[in-house]
Amino acid sequence: VTMAPSSSVIAPTWIAAIALLCAAPAAQGHVGPAPLSLPSSSRLRIHRARVCLDATTFEDEEVDPGEVAGLAVLKYPHPQLRAENAEISDFDDELRDLTRRMFKLMYASSGVGLAAPQVGVNKRLLVFNPEGDERKIASEIVLCNPLIVARSEGTDVEEEGCLSFPGFTADVERNKWIKVKATNLKGKPFNRKFTGWEARIFQHEYDHLDGVLYVDRVNDDDKAVIKPNLDKLITAHGPGGAL
Repeated sequence: VTMAPSSSVIAPTWIAAIALLCAAPAAQGHVGPAPLSLPSSSRLRIHRARVCLDATTFEDEEVDPGEVAGLAVLKYPHPQLRAENAEISDFDDELRDLTRRMFKLMYASSGVGLAAPQVGVNKRLLVFNPEGDERKIASEIVLCNPLIVARSEGTDVEEEGCLSFPGFTADVERNKWIKVKATNLKGKPFNRKFTGWEARIFQHEYDHLDGVLYVDRVNDDDKAVIKPNLDKLITAHGPGGAL
């Protein structure tokens, strides 16, 4: 959502500010020093305005609030981020409570989206609010058992980040629009088309439901750039998650 802030810290090779941001409110991200050190030749641009899908809004700096409402964001390479996620079959108070707690954690993290596997619940459930504002409840979206049924031929490349990968961002190619069928919290099916910013957020979160992480979609050259950051996460949070 941030395009290219005037005060960016850019390493010559590439852009990594979670422009995640697709066609959202672009051009307002602020840039600050990278939390994790980067090679001087990297193309990573660290944004304080992390519009990372399951990450942050373009106005607030990404934060890790720890445990909120009994939930915490799992960090790469936690195995549950790669585990299979079951279809939701019980549309009950427990499910509604889980979504409420996910939103609380998302907002506390300055995020715009969150998938259940990121909080250690391996279910096909995701939530997001493209506004990233807890006061704008009408913008909250909950999708149970979502399925992409159509995609645009056109794609664009924007910077993304992820709360499970704190400290850096990378360019990711996504479809410009997608059509989805899903189920709401009452167990009723619905169809929805997402475009631009919303489409990018959804695709990022949807990948989590298939055990796909945004770094999997980074091209080979840029993977080499972010590898030191991934190695630091592996050191900090455990082995087993190398690309």
